[in-house]
Amino acid sequence: MQKKWWKESVVYQIYPRSFMDSNGDGIGDLNGITNKLDYLADLGIDVIWLSPVYQSPNDDNGYDISDYRAIMTEFGTMEDFDRMLGRAHELGIKIMMDLVVNHTSDEHEWFVESRKSVGNPYRDYYFWRKGKPDGSEPNNWGSCFSGSAWKYDEQTDMYFLHLFSTKQPDLNWDNPKVRDSVFDMMDWWCQKGIDGFRMDVISLISKQPGLPDGVPGENGFADSGSANGPHVHEYLKEMNRRVLSKYNLITVGEAAGVTVDEAKKYANADDSELNMVFQFEHVGGGENQHPHFGKWDEKKMPLPEWKANLTKWQTQLDGRAWNSLYLSNHDQPRCVSKFGNDSDKYRALSAKMLGTCLHMLQGTPYVYQGEELGMCNAYFDKIEDYRDIESLNAYRDLTENSGVSHEQMMQYLKDVSRDNARTPMQWDASGNAGFTTGTPWIKVNKNYKEVNAEKQVNDPDSVFSYYKQLIRLRHENEIIVYGDYELLEPDSDEVYIYTRHLGNEHLMIMCNFTDHDVDASEDTFERIPADAEKLIGNYKDDAKKTLRPYEAKVYKY
Repeated sequence: MQKKWWKESVVYQIYPRSFMDSNGDGIGDLNGITNKLDYLADLGIDVIWLSPVYQSPNDDNGYDISDYRAIMTEFGTMEDFDRMLGRAHELGIKIMMDLVVNHTSDEHEWFVESRKSVGNPYRDYYFWRKGKPDGSEPNNWGSCFSGSAWKYDEQTDMYFLHLFSTKQPDLNWDNPKVRDSVFDMMDWWCQKGIDGFRMDVISLISKQPGLPDGVPGENGFADSGSANGPHVHEYLKEMNRRVLSKYNLITVGEAAGVTVDEAKKYANADDSELNMVFQFEHVGGGENQHPHFGKWDEKKMPLPEWKANLTKWQTQLDGRAWNSLYLSNHDQPRCVSKFGNDSDKYRALSAKMLGTCLHMLQGTPYVYQGEELGMCNAYFDKIEDYRDIESLNAYRDLTENSGVSHEQMMQYLKDVSRDNARTPMQWDASGNAGFTTGTPWIKVNKNYKEVNAEKQVNDPDSVFSYYKQLIRLRHENEIIVYGDYELLEPDSDEVYIYTRHLGNEHLMIMCNFTDHDVDASEDTFERIPADAEKLIGNYKDDAKKTLRPYEAKVYKY
């Protein structure tokens, strides 16, 4: 297996709006990030994935970009960005930009021009179509944010396509001028000195030829079928040839609908497209997702199914492509609330267990801001506390059109709303968790006095110190990065136990996903030699055969 710096790295995702506010306006900013870089250097991470900081009207919190070469005013200036980049590099931390090029904002100059007339030079930068003879939408595709994927525009009596918000028109990647413009912009950022790109919904950039109707779902709208479209690999190879291959970058594609076989193309070992992809199978409901309510009503995936899923990606990409490892990001609920136990008794233990389970796998681990503190879901009681467009649209759609009660919908939001991940970073026990001296753009989680960075940084038993140890172990042990993977006890619905092998070295990783004692099987127990070294564990003492509630431990032999 080829060694690469990005395989050996740990990535930390910053959601700038919620990370640190330096000027008291209630919104996180670039200078706030710069002020906290020493904290991240102490944690030991190698790369920051920076969620979008480009100029944006903020319809979808920055994922609707109106100018790719300017910084959102709320976040600061390009000078602030350059200072942050310079300081990060001084500390040995790389910066990976969030690249959003499936769509732009409807306020981007390309779209402003495009909508002016049918003959405008920018017209074909986007998808414009006449309505059907009865005046209805050109096809039956649905938006990921509820409703139709088409918006009527009176100016030219045509519709434009938006797979997300109505203010996020999709770019037409079949137009070579679009690709030229995007690649030129990417090159501009690379020359500025950034270290990579996380590519938002990149698997959707190649639409089905002719934009045909799809099979309608229960809500009357169809999936566009754009995931892994006919030219997606051709366009990414062109991007790689023209931009990515010229720099020593880290690249990861968010690839909704990706399969293992598709991932082998996106993240192939020959480096002709991207380094790795984000897939969603292990954070979705698997077979348990409700066909109509989707993610809002998904049942927890049984542990054997979850393990089988992660195992599939571990074994089938081994030597052929590379995994990205994550349980949390800005689009997911907090992992300790979803996969662990966020009660006072078990929050820290289960946060450490989940970190162990993830960081010992083969792939590049991603830590989402606050995950290293064991931050958990916000559990807001009022719909007025939510800010996320997806959550608010779903609340309206499901309560008005699908018979879901207010109480039921509030429970869905408490469990899976994206805003659970977007509450301000909890720095200390002062007002607003030390995030801002002003009024925060979204409420702070009410547990910030117990769960915060100041309390944990110098506590050797904290979740922060444990994550620091996990990251250091990955840097010191090649087996954690490059070793083969084998699942043990696949049918257990209580424990996740797996091994890693590299040369003559072995690791045994044991994680208890329950709140009670569980014994490992005799076969598993007998694999651990008497002189095995306990590399890390979330209990101070050891009981080799028994796994205590939410216990995690790693043996090296």
